[in-house]
Amino acid sequence: MAAVLAPVLLPVPLLVAALPAAFASGGGGGGRRWFGGGRGSENQRAAAQEAKDAAAEAFYELDTAQRDLRLSIETIGAVDSTPRARKALDGFAALGRRIDEASGIYITAVDAHDLDRHDLDVATATRAHNELTKAKDELVRVKGELDTFARGLGPLLDSAETQLARLAPAVERAKQALLAASNALDTVRGSGLRADDLAARLAALSPELTRLNEGAGRHGVGETLQRADRVLREAEAVRSEADRLPERAKEIDRRLVSLRTRAQALANRAGSVEPVLSELRRRFSAACWQDLQPVPAQAGESVRQAETKLKEAAKAREEQRWPDATALLSTVRALLNDTDEAVSAAGDRLQRLNAVQKDPQQEVDRTRFAVRDAQRLAMAGRATPDPRHARPLDEAVGRVDRALAGLEGRHPDYWHFLTEMEAVRATASHVVDEIREERAGNRAPRR
Repeated sequence: MAAVLAPVLLPVPLLVAALPAAFASGGGGGGRRWFGGGRGSENQRAAAQEAKDAAAEAFYELDTAQRDLRLSIETIGAVDSTPRARKALDGFAALGRRIDEASGIYITAVDAHDLDRHDLDVATATRAHNELTKAKDELVRVKGELDTFARGLGPLLDSAETQLARLAPAVERAKQALLAASNALDTVRGSGLRADDLAARLAALSPELTRLNEGAGRHGVGETLQRADRVLREAEAVRSEADRLPERAKEIDRRLVSLRTRAQALANRAGSVEPVLSELRRRFSAACWQDLQPVPAQAGESVRQAETKLKEAAKAREEQRWPDATALLSTVRALLNDTDEAVSAAGDRLQRLNAVQKDPQQEVDRTRFAVRDAQRLAMAGRATPDPRHARPLDEAVGRVDRALAGLEGRHPDYWHFLTEMEAVRATASHVVDEIREERAGNRAPRR
């Protein structure tokens, strides 16, 4: 019996091997896994896993939002170089640094805790839950900043996208305009017109076309858009002028003929000035004609200058120097206009002096009527006129009387009389305009 009850001594290796089985059996035969906290540890593990999943989702959303916003920032940076755009780029860079910090906290928390560990205890799971939740909250906070920043980029992004949308059509329109200008120039040359100035302007656009072909990637969207618009305008101007060139040549030919004829007619009319001056000298005082003395010589010189310029214009037309021909013809026209006025002035002077010598009262009546009309307007709706209006009109009445009295001498200055009457009528007209402007201003509705 004693032999039966004696303990059985096992070898040490077998004893060690048997220990885990004994602990696992727990003496009750249940066979459950051993953790420091039992069901509490499992619950905390689940909570930590949920925190990890939430942090992972927040990390993904932040990463996606950052990548999407980076595309917007790159679009703005490619198009806009204004201080506002540069500030936006700097703001995005600063946000990127905060995103990196928040992401680093998240990654550190994930790496620090293996939630699948066999021996995860409650304390470790709790710490993992807290750190992962904190990382998630930081990611959410930074994403909020990112969303707010993105909303503020709306106007800049809209402007940049609009420019990008304009880019390809603008470049294509510029190229088509260049082609149209080249075709128009070929057509003009085919008709025998050289159009050298237009060809030179078109050739100057060739480097611009090269830069357009190099694209916005090299020269920037804004600069490329400006270049496309400039090329379009200049090419269309060349095409338009090329289309008009045949008619322009015909118009220059017509003007050459017309101005030659006019110059010849004025040369003949200039010869009639001297007899008119002779009659003025014979019948009127020197004050009536002295200023017209240089007219014959000036008219003759102006006609000679016009004829010289006409020859130069004809040569420019023959050499197809269209701008030079046009400028010379304009000079000829101005010379002939001045000559025409001077030649006409002598005849007009004689006619007006004849009329006033015969009946000065007609001129007086006309002038007094203008003054009375202004006086009536100045008194309309008033008991007394405004001194600013009454004074010049009273002076005008005196001027009329004095001018009329000046005709009573032996050698009356009829020309002074006529110019004085014109000056008085101008004064009356000025007063009328002032009164009407003031009254119109008073009637204007107040805002």
